Amino acid sequence: PVVKVTRTEDRLGGAANVARNSASLEARTSLLAIIGDDEAGTKIMDLLEASKVRPCLYRAENFTTTLKLRILARNQQMLRTDFESSVAGTVLDQHSHRFTSLLPDHDVVILSDYGKGGLDRIENMIQESRTFGRPILIDPKGDDYSRYKDATVITPNRNELAQVVGKWNSEADLFNRAQNLRKELNLEKILLTRSEEGMTLFDDDGAWTVPAHAREVYDVSGAGDTVISVLGVMLSAGCDWHTAVYIANQAGGIVVGKLGTATVTPEELFNTL
Repeated sequence: PVVKVTRTEDRLGGAANVARNSASLEARTSLLAIIGDDEAGTKIMDLLEASKVRPCLYRAENFTTTLKLRILARNQQMLRTDFESSVAGTVLDQHSHRFTSLLPDHDVVILSDYGKGGLDRIENMIQESRTFGRPILIDPKGDDYSRYKDATVITPNRNELAQVVGKWNSEADLFNRAQNLRKELNLEKILLTRSEEGMTLFDDDGAWTVPAHAREVYDVSGAGDTVISVLGVMLSAGCDWHTAVYIANQAGGIVVGKLGTATVTPEELFNTL
């Protein structure tokens, strides 16, 4: 097929979208990430500054900034093309040192794992965060969750959790599988995002589910980014876990009604509470 381009738009994705969501709620936000010395990397820096996110970016040589090109027609995705490369170990070592230096200035740590190599030192990052007494929120990736040991909370969706613990056949079965994983990894909590079924928080007190609010789903891309960012903002503001999860659930319901990676404004969130 031949596509006639009538409009182009640049948006932040991945961990940058998490940071943008936090900043949209007026939280002071920094993003530590690796980009390439290329046009896409420069665009990310510009978009972060426009979003009022403090960019703590390392520009690596011989590295391609992750770029996802989505072609849409009538608000439906026709094609996505990905441009990306792996990260060298020496770059990751410098990345880890910068992470440690930033910890004292931040209340909450969010680690967004997209399996691109930027978090290959994540075990050290978790332990450093614990040393400073910072809550560690992780959006997981892949089937090896052992690297997330000792984190505060992980936020998998249904497919991601099933990939690790296997498919469950009842709520009781889910409860046992989730709690066993939580104890095995020494996690304080697991927050399972369940689309139309809302969210379930597993911890020492058991399981607590907040239902989804029925609304038209337009685009689910980036919804997990919004959930974990809003959760982090609410916890840093002093909310208890149930309140933070409830508000994050509301925020996720708002962004699925928007096209592409999107954010939630304080006004939009307030109107749902």
